[in-house]
Amino acid sequence: MTYVAGVDIGGTSVKIGIINREGDILHKWSIPTNTDQVETIIPDVWASIQTNMQMINLPIAKLAGIGVGAPGFIDSKNGLVHEAVNIGWKNYNLTDHLSQLSGVPVFLENDANIAALGENWKGAGNGALNVIAITLGTGVGGGIISNGMIISGQNGTAGEIGHMTVNPSGYLCNCGRKGCLETIVSATGIARQADAYQMAHPESLLAQRNRENGVLTAKDVFDLAQINDEGAQSIVDHTVDVLGFALANAAILLNPEKILIGGGVSKAGQPLIEGIKSAFQTYALPHVSDVCTIHLAQLGNDAGIIGGAFLVQENEA
Repeated sequence: MTYVAGVDIGGTSVKIGIINREGDILHKWSIPTNTDQVETIIPDVWASIQTNMQMINLPIAKLAGIGVGAPGFIDSKNGLVHEAVNIGWKNYNLTDHLSQLSGVPVFLENDANIAALGENWKGAGNGALNVIAITLGTGVGGGIISNGMIISGQNGTAGEIGHMTVNPSGYLCNCGRKGCLETIVSATGIARQADAYQMAHPESLLAQRNRENGVLTAKDVFDLAQINDEGAQSIVDHTVDVLGFALANAAILLNPEKILIGGGVSKAGQPLIEGIKSAFQTYALPHVSDVCTIHLAQLGNDAGIIGGAFLVQENEA
């Protein structure tokens, strides 16, 4: 039996797993992302894979391939990272570099896309053919699976749902445009809404929480909404309304069977999902919403490495 390595590269750490052909993780670990010396990141990954395979008594000869997820704008066909701002890569041919080091085939995708592949293979997607996956974290990532295949688009930008414009006169986004979805529904966007509310309502529980902690987070908002705080609930209501609206528009393009919601914000759980479902039903074309269900993602931080393994198997076929 052969095995594959799944690699999920982030701005602060690289998650790595050795995974069997059924998608079971045999061993997983992480290493720091050395953004001070970006040229060492991929050699560090390969050295770590070798060390850890030896540790679990798996010969390197049993490694059939490596699937990698990386942030930023990715040309998966040519294995190229056009730009990953948080890491410092620009026009970096990741697959060539790693395949030369390892001697095995290497396949690359955007990090949100491999998370979508992993979640659909072994998580909440349950092998659905048409899926929208969205990750609500510091930003908002997305992945689209159509007829079982991840959609990358002409230059790797497909599925960037976080950069759908939902308010042309809204907040400035990191991408340089105004009013992107992630300026509202990301953890950062929710915290921004909370800060604006507490400034306008100094008597509110949100303002009290801000005075106590010196900062407001998305978790504060969801925690206070759970005890029926009016201000926090108004922010949650606005957030799920905007997200449901955006998903309804995205769904008209794909006609998905499932929408999967992951990322740190999704830890708010069922109240968040129920709110999104309600807004989605309000805005979606009934012929679309009738066949689409919305689910919390199940794999957490493992989605990317499992998706990396799936990427290898998909490209071998």
